[in-house]
Amino acid sequence: MNDVGIGLIGTGFMGRCHALAFGAVKAVFGDVPTPRLEFLCDPNEEVARRRAEEFGFARATTNWRELIDDSAVEIVSITAPNGVHREMAVAALEAGKHVWCEKPMAPNLDDGRAMAAAARDAGTKTLLGYNYVRNPAILHAKKLIDEGAIGRVVDFRGQIDEDYMADAEAPWTWRCGKAKGGLGVLGDNTCHLVSLAHFLVGDIARLSATTETVHRRRPRADTPSESGVVENEDIAHGILEFAGGATGVIGSSRIAWGRKNLIRIEVHGAKGMIAFDQERMNELELYTAEGDAAARGFRRILSGPEHPPYGRFCPAPGHQIGFNDLKVIEAAHLLDAIVTDATPWPSFEDGLKIEAVIHAMAASAKRGEWVQVT
Repeated sequence: MNDVGIGLIGTGFMGRCHALAFGAVKAVFGDVPTPRLEFLCDPNEEVARRRAEEFGFARATTNWRELIDDSAVEIVSITAPNGVHREMAVAALEAGKHVWCEKPMAPNLDDGRAMAAAARDAGTKTLLGYNYVRNPAILHAKKLIDEGAIGRVVDFRGQIDEDYMADAEAPWTWRCGKAKGGLGVLGDNTCHLVSLAHFLVGDIARLSATTETVHRRRPRADTPSESGVVENEDIAHGILEFAGGATGVIGSSRIAWGRKNLIRIEVHGAKGMIAFDQERMNELELYTAEGDAAARGFRRILSGPEHPPYGRFCPAPGHQIGFNDLKVIEAAHLLDAIVTDATPWPSFEDGLKIEAVIHAMAASAKRGEWVQVT
């Protein structure tokens, strides 16, 4: 396979990220097929035309079904709002396309199950946009854990905070409603913690959670004198039990003033621990209980060419990679899976397990009891 046709649905923040990733992936990873930017879709005709020109796509449309039905499109990237993921993904899979879809999968578990079933039937490759697990520092953390550097994993701790909805006067958007947005901070942010937990530790089996909607109404952007009800949660906390025996705690907020993209995780083992902070995304902290106790302490591991695929971007350590680079790595992961017939992670099947956790957290908070993740 020398090249592969790309169709992109959505041109917002994540749409641009996908376009940048496909535009850069061949230059960074020379051994992947060359993406042909064939078709771009946005519901606004002028925006679709302008973004196609800016991003380098050959054609533009306002009809996503036209994009999916086009024979030149082999990979469909879905960066549209959560509420349309199921319809678009299932249609693409039924048309025999590979699908790269942004997280979360969908507003509810039934939609997620339908997407996973369609992926099984299609036999094509699927990937969900959990780009943080593609960070070379996280990949190295997994390598250390798998090699036993910190011994048997006993505990996982995670925090993810942002302040994009901290202002009580910030307008109501589709993210505040269950029909189009689904869950609140659980779907926007907590799912990233769950992806990291599953990737590094294993599946979560049982949990107890609480949630809170702090700003229960927000002014409508078109008519500020009127307000809309916020139907989902601003804050979520959970106590976890993993299938492998480890325990954990996670917390998330979309109203944490001052926090822009804080993702802090710790993996505690019987012989040490690993810590990572996304706001210092090129660093990993490692503590091992070895040697003279008087000389022990955390050591900082700075990402460099020794931590693949960092070296694909830069031959020098300490120069650092960024958020959009993680999307390039993610694109390469998908393209490599298509060429080698491997299963990318997280596929729709893996992603359904992540979805099950965040919906179990919502159910636990509503019922006030521990629940099994199913």
